[in-house]
Amino acid sequence: MERSFKGILYPTRLPEFHRIPAPEAVAQLVQWFWIPEWDIEPGRTSRQQLIAYPTSNLVVLSNVVEFAGPATRRSHRDLTGRGWAVGALVRPALVPYLTEDPGRMRDRLTTLSLPELHAAVSSAMGASEMGASEMATAETEERRRSAVGAFVDWLVGQHPAVSAEGELANRMMDIIALDADVVRIDDVARRLSVSPRTLQRLANKYVGLSPSALIRRRRLQDAAERLRTDPAAELAAIAAELGYADHAHLTNDFRKVLGFTPSAYRRSTRS
Repeated sequence: MERSFKGILYPTRLPEFHRIPAPEAVAQLVQWFWIPEWDIEPGRTSRQQLIAYPTSNLVVLSNVVEFAGPATRRSHRDLTGRGWAVGALVRPALVPYLTEDPGRMRDRLTTLSLPELHAAVSSAMGASEMGASEMATAETEERRRSAVGAFVDWLVGQHPAVSAEGELANRMMDIIALDADVVRIDDVARRLSVSPRTLQRLANKYVGLSPSALIRRRRLQDAAERLRTDPAAELAAIAAELGYADHAHLTNDFRKVLGFTPSAYRRSTRS
């Protein structure tokens, strides 16, 4: 299991949280699975803030299954009481099976009627009277593995065929997410040997955001991670490393998407 906090603005405020790589059987459908478990004191709330990955999520909670479309701005969820979630970060190839128009799902959350998925994952997570902190490590890890296994079995049972176009959309997302040298749409188009217009069509059909929005999101996530983990790094140097014209452009992107400046974010992570 992997503990990774890229995209999470304040990881020190997280409840118990894990990201689990997708097994080979669903590697074209899911980027990874993520599982938070929380046990918040009565009367208190824990707000989790994200620069969400620019794709959709299929999430099983204790009482519902939700589909969250791609986010265009900072998002948050307030956690109270005791609970858990088992989420799948959806790869582009799976999106058409969950929504006909991902663009209409931007910044939206909808409930899906998937009783078999809900029952299987809920059974694996269990309804123990103990919180995650009270369980043995081996037991909590086994519950998470079983929950992901149940999620994978359900997905495989749906028999979602991945088309050649869907695979291309997956490659597009991988290039944008993993190649720091990609700063323009033309960079992605050349790597895929397609036209910028084809790239736009793929992004609209399989993600719901433009290619330029996907690139901006990755750069913002990288910038936030550098600001949080490297207090000595100068803002101008971070902007240059990530392909911004200058630190003013990075500041504008931060303010537009997150609602605050890079300097304000860095100060808030220290408090």
